[in-house]
Amino acid sequence: NPPRLAEWFVYGGMIRIKTSFLSSFRHHRFSTPLLNKPSSLLSLRSNPNRRFGRLGCVRAMTSHIVGYPRMGPKRELKFALESFWDGKSSAEDLQKVAKDLRISIWKQMADAGTKFIPSNTFSYYDQVLDTTAMLGAVPPRYGFSGGEIGFDTYFSMARGNATLPAMEMTKWFDTNYHYIVPELSPDLKFAFSSHKAVTEYKEAKELGIETVPVLVGPVSYLLLSKPAKGVEKSFALLSLLGKIIPVYKEVLAELKAAGATWVQIDEPTLVMDLDSHQLKAFTEAYEQLEDALSGFSVIIETYFADLPAEAYKTIVSLKGVSAIGLDLVRGDKTLELVKSLGFPSDKYLFAGVVDGRNIWANDLEASLTALKTLEGIVGKEKLAVSTSCSLMHTAVDLVNETKLDEEIKSWLAFAAQKILEVNALAKALAGEKDEAFFSANAASQASRKSSPRVNDEAVQKAASAIRESEHRRGTPVTARLDAQQKNLNLPILPTTTIGSFPQTPDLRRVRREYKANKISEEEYFKAMKEEISKVVKLQEDLDIDVLVHGEPERNDMVEYFGEQLKGFAFSANGWVQSYGSRCVKPPIIYGDVSRPKPMTVFWSTAAQSMTSRPMKGMLTGPVTILNWSFVRNDQPRFETCYQIALAIKDEVEDLETAGIQVIQIDEAALREGLPLRKSEQNFYLDWAVHSFRITNFSIKDTTQIHTHMCYSHFNDIIHSIIDMDADVITIENSRSDEKLLSVFREGVKYGAGIGPGVYDIHSPRIPTAEEIADRINKMLAVLETNILWVNPDCGLKTRKYGEVNPALTNMVSAAKLLRTQLASAK
Repeated sequence: NPPRLAEWFVYGGMIRIKTSFLSSFRHHRFSTPLLNKPSSLLSLRSNPNRRFGRLGCVRAMTSHIVGYPRMGPKRELKFALESFWDGKSSAEDLQKVAKDLRISIWKQMADAGTKFIPSNTFSYYDQVLDTTAMLGAVPPRYGFSGGEIGFDTYFSMARGNATLPAMEMTKWFDTNYHYIVPELSPDLKFAFSSHKAVTEYKEAKELGIETVPVLVGPVSYLLLSKPAKGVEKSFALLSLLGKIIPVYKEVLAELKAAGATWVQIDEPTLVMDLDSHQLKAFTEAYEQLEDALSGFSVIIETYFADLPAEAYKTIVSLKGVSAIGLDLVRGDKTLELVKSLGFPSDKYLFAGVVDGRNIWANDLEASLTALKTLEGIVGKEKLAVSTSCSLMHTAVDLVNETKLDEEIKSWLAFAAQKILEVNALAKALAGEKDEAFFSANAASQASRKSSPRVNDEAVQKAASAIRESEHRRGTPVTARLDAQQKNLNLPILPTTTIGSFPQTPDLRRVRREYKANKISEEEYFKAMKEEISKVVKLQEDLDIDVLVHGEPERNDMVEYFGEQLKGFAFSANGWVQSYGSRCVKPPIIYGDVSRPKPMTVFWSTAAQSMTSRPMKGMLTGPVTILNWSFVRNDQPRFETCYQIALAIKDEVEDLETAGIQVIQIDEAALREGLPLRKSEQNFYLDWAVHSFRITNFSIKDTTQIHTHMCYSHFNDIIHSIIDMDADVITIENSRSDEKLLSVFREGVKYGAGIGPGVYDIHSPRIPTAEEIADRINKMLAVLETNILWVNPDCGLKTRKYGEVNPALTNMVSAAKLLRTQLASAK
């Protein structure tokens, strides 16, 4: 069949085939002995249709995985990284753990029958930082002088060091993963400075595993970057395209020399609302790369949303591109887009039908129906089954789970199980449907729909009723702040922290032993109260104005609440990378949500009894609980969020009744849930902000409501933040060079209290009092003195007391210094 079969011959009992789809030789072994002569006529007496529809017509199972989790099933990389950072192990030790993880991942995919296995999706910290290293785009302050980038420079960019701050970190699109933002300038010199992509491809090849090297695409890399400090605002990041393309050409040349035949280039920014100039950059980039891509089969991968029509037209016309990866899960309009605009006959479609962002088992029959529809559009030989995005956003392996009950477990699929789903769908599409696998899947889908654990009519009714009101507090925020100041009597520039204090090994041990019934409830409560007392005394000694209890009883700011709410389930090892070595274990929201009893009142009132200073009651807000959980996919997300809001409302009212006068309701993840397309953003912001207001609309004017947001760009949603109607908001600021403050310079009137973070808690670096005072002065240039709070960027859970004590000492000293200066200036 000449259109599909370019070359074939027989040798050593194998048919050796090169097709236009495979673009390289692959071996196909048959049980029937074959004539050991090139170009012999074949007589296949064993089932000739199993692999071949007819002789020369290949209909192979074609499966693809976009990417895979890096941390390991038991967080092996996390512990290796932290051991290395603490000086307890060597670079060689870290590299060995990393290599073992990569090998196990590749073998797992190969054993499952995956045809297109990714390499270079492993990272010691972040894939965008890896691209910065590959390009040699190191900010000058790190003193990089060329050559191959080592761990010292790499981790200094990610985490800072004793003398230098880290690069900015922000959310990866609308996920809870954080990436390190490249800092670029017109005079930055680019050079091929990390051969990681080539090294890892060769590493897999030595195992006999052919992989698809994955690169962050050049246009997306630039669009996800920021101008370096001091660079004129008029500097266009895309103007650097011509400077980075030569490095990409070098990388591709080395991959080609190493034997790579496929390459995956991730261009996820194509799903954003891009202007014509930005879209043109993709065309220009791939025209410049056309010669370098010659000889490769190239997948351009997109994810997290459907493509806008103009972006779709752009991507299908890119030169040198063989295949396009599309998200059919979050991209709920993708199928209709392909139907209406068609698909080019010279390209392959990698259909992301298995969800890479959630842990629910795929509805295999529904996915197979969608795939067959696509097959009718693009052709049988032009379709591959894929994940919707990298599986790094989901948990690693359900096999490791001992905590989930069997019914809920049957509804789930972690990354390892999603590989099996992809391959099962690919086999079914190739005519080799595994009936037992599909039947088991259908049974689990039916079980979930009919389970009485999922639906609670009373909760559904209450959530539906709340849409009838806006749920706003009756008094304007400025009047509330006056009433609260009379009650709390705080100084100007009041100091506070965000909530958590260091979680020491002893503290974690006590919690583990209590959960394992190795210590009594009495012993546990005693240990927690002793820890709270220590944290309260420390804050009083530091002279902090509004205290926190340090949250020693909490494993995680979402998991802690989910464990006390109905409708949640929890895994033992469902860890997901958030940034660097930081992992979270998202709760699983499987049913309607309600609060059976108070969750925090005991600990907050115990802490308040230890001090005369105001003690913040600490809660996680409904939108953050939603966005940091694996959320049920059988009803709209806003319905689930309203249910959580009502549960938190009950808790807020109980805290106020118990005498807590300051209550913080963290909405750290409100911005990250913002849809990527502007046309969908207002609807999300309306119900997200409404959910927050539901939690506290009924309380007294004298009760002060705080909220906290971290690591996001806020300028475009500032009016929604104001609409939340909190009394005080604390916001990450230190890594972003006060760019948040520009919104206030541009005339936005903000009457509530605000605390832009004055130092970065994600770095071990301890800021000086003078440095913090300088930051506060920059804030005072655009904010009223009477609304400004002084606080760190985020909670202190991940830091050590040896870092926390001096940093907070310097923070309080800076606030006192400026109070004195402001008083003398009157």
